Amino acid sequence: MSPRTKAVLIGGAAAIILFWILPGWFTALIILGVIAVPVAAYLMLDPSQKRRLRDRGRRRLGP
Repeated sequence: MSPRTKAVLIGGAAAIILFWILPGWFTALIILGVIAVPVAAYLMLDPSQKRRLRDRGRRRLGP
C-alpha cells in the first residue's frame, strides 16, 4: 500500500471518529478547512508554479 493511500485511509478514519465524537457542524468546519485551504493555495499559484508543482509530483523515467 502506498504512503498516499495510507494517509487517505487514516484521514477518513479520523473524520469518521471526529464526526461521531464532536457535533456535526464543528466536524464539517474542520473537514472543510482541511480541504479548502490547500485548494485555495493551489488556485493562487501562477501557471509556471503549478507546472513546476505537477512536474515535481510526477515520476520521470528519463533524463
